[in-house]
Amino acid sequence: MGADRTQGKGREPQQEKKQLSRSFGLLAVLGVILVLAGLVGLVYTGVATLTSMFLFGWLLLIGGLVGLLHAVQSRKGNYFWLAVIVAAMNLAAGFVILRRPEASAEALTMFAALLFLTGGVFRLAGALVVRGANFGLSLVQGAFGVLLGVLILSNWPGNSRYVIGTFFSLALLFDGLSLVAVGMGARRILGLVSDDVVEPEAAGADRAGEAAEKRPTEDQEQSNN
Repeated sequence: MGADRTQGKGREPQQEKKQLSRSFGLLAVLGVILVLAGLVGLVYTGVATLTSMFLFGWLLLIGGLVGLLHAVQSRKGNYFWLAVIVAAMNLAAGFVILRRPEASAEALTMFAALLFLTGGVFRLAGALVVRGANFGLSLVQGAFGVLLGVLILSNWPGNSRYVIGTFFSLALLFDGLSLVAVGMGARRILGLVSDDVVEPEAAGADRAGEAAEKRPTEDQEQSNN
């Protein structure tokens, strides 16, 4: 009986280890797929731009429909009309993006350039005023944001065909690399830790089983004496 218990207890950590290892393996596979998609997007930036526009448009449409259904379900609430207006704006924006993806890419490229430019200016001003511990890093980040914004604006709208696609592909690439690193690192750590944890637990269970088997014999000897 004690041996069966110890075997059952030994199998449970091993099964959990296999399940966790499989989950982290799937996470690494997903990261590899994202990395490949990011590399393909960097090669075909025009296709990546149109793909990102279509995805963004469909997300807005789906979000608008979900928001509209939620507003109808909670029509007795105080924020019914606000929810309806937000849902209608999402639906309209999604429809426009799907209908005119190239013009939408130009508008988003302009918005990204202005965002980089204003963010870089504010970061530079904050770094010069505060002069904290990360003064140099903040200064470099602000200057890079201003430079990137100026470069995008100087070639707009001709660069709108590849700017959004490049950003989208880089995001996929870095997200995929992070997932691969997390999955592989977790599997490596799991392989190192689980073996060290399972063996002491199995040994402790064996000692507990042996002690449980010895107690009835000792009690029987005492009763006979």
